[in-house]
Amino acid sequence: MNSKRSAAAAGQAWQIYGETLQPGAPGMWERTRAVPRMLKAVLRGEYKGMSFGTLGLLALGVVYIVWPLDAIPEVLPIVGLADDTGVALWLFAMLVKAAGDFVSWERGGRPKVVVGDVVD
Repeated sequence: MNSKRSAAAAGQAWQIYGETLQPGAPGMWERTRAVPRMLKAVLRGEYKGMSFGTLGLLALGVVYIVWPLDAIPEVLPIVGLADDTGVALWLFAMLVKAAGDFVSWERGGRPKVVVGDVVD
């Protein structure tokens, strides 16, 4: 990830953080607590606001950050850390945005009928 992409990811993260400060919007703490519930709901097929593809990309982002072998190694100090920072900011922005959408979905009430259920 180059410095332009890292800067774009930082700007996106900052913008999404600003959304947490809007009146009536889910705050950062509420979104953070919602992440495990959101992941469970996605895996169970209850919440359709996040695809399995997006979930996979988030998982790959986590793996990229913790994996000891990088595309750009940390032996190039600034560039090596910039790519990890860019991925971390992208991951943060995606999770915060998705968790906010999930909390809004929860607040709106879960559907009484799930697709595939048999209704008498």
